[in-house]
Amino acid sequence: MKLTLHAHQLELAHTFGISRERYDRQPTLIACLESGGKKGYGEATSNPYYGVTVEGLIKEIEKARSAVEAFPQTDPEAFYALLENLELTPFARCALDLACNDLHGKLLGKPLYAIWGTAARDLPVTNFTIGLDAPEKMVAKMQERPWPVYKIKLGTDRDVALVRELRQHTDAVFRVDANCAWTAGETLDNARALKELGVEFIEQPLPADDWEGMEQVAHGSVLPIIADESCIVESDVDRCGLHFNGINIKLTKCGGLTPARRMIRRGRELGLKIMVGCMTESTVGISAIAQLLPQLDYVDMDGALLLRSDIARGVVITDDAEVILPETGGSGVVLTADL
Repeated sequence: MKLTLHAHQLELAHTFGISRERYDRQPTLIACLESGGKKGYGEATSNPYYGVTVEGLIKEIEKARSAVEAFPQTDPEAFYALLENLELTPFARCALDLACNDLHGKLLGKPLYAIWGTAARDLPVTNFTIGLDAPEKMVAKMQERPWPVYKIKLGTDRDVALVRELRQHTDAVFRVDANCAWTAGETLDNARALKELGVEFIEQPLPADDWEGMEQVAHGSVLPIIADESCIVESDVDRCGLHFNGINIKLTKCGGLTPARRMIRRGRELGLKIMVGCMTESTVGISAIAQLLPQLDYVDMDGALLLRSDIARGVVITDDAEVILPETGGSGVVLTADL
């Protein structure tokens, strides 16, 4: 296989805010694996919370280049075993694993969801994320993008009042994500008020390592609680099964589609609701997430919708929130530079 790396700065349509940061652009790395006349694409974004930079990703992948390019097959499971032996970080493994899966499907001429034996019907609707901002700006973003399901970023001392203000402007389903900003007591109090405001669930209200607080919340919350920062890699799923109602799997954090599918299977065994989320990826990463849709209860794959301009074509999400999966093989991704 031939490996090529492309660094990009994804410009956001609006400043995006969560409880711990605000940003206007998202650095990202696109990995391309080429074999048999086909190109497979994968993506991993930078992330300050996890100390990940595009420059760092390039350095570690370059160290693995010779082993990757010499690997004699494109079977994703075998390829992922190689990546684990190379001791790459999950973000680096993600870029390469997504590229391998895309290439594998393109060589077979089948989309990944079909290779996995799933059917593209009854797919969950992605939420559209409203970043934390002044109330009037959050309302304006909702009005700019009417949508059936919104995920509202929270993390202030006025969160319930903020949701109450947003509720006056839409009947859409709300999901809220506090990004580790609340205490157990705040979560229990907020959950009661938010349930009355039509909130479906709360995502990661407590710091990732506050397992004692999460046990209190798990037994007392009137709303389901979904793990995000507490569920990073495969080994986290079992512990989350004791403290959460569901898990939000991020491909970049866990290492790609291959481990994500194992996490989905284990989560199902534990009776957890399954969500897959994004990290403001381009359509490269979002198209990979889309292949998992038949296996999910919830999905947050609006990353490309938040961009001022995209760098790829693949899955299409219409203005009516309908998902149109590519008919080509793999994830169906093509970089616009290749068109």
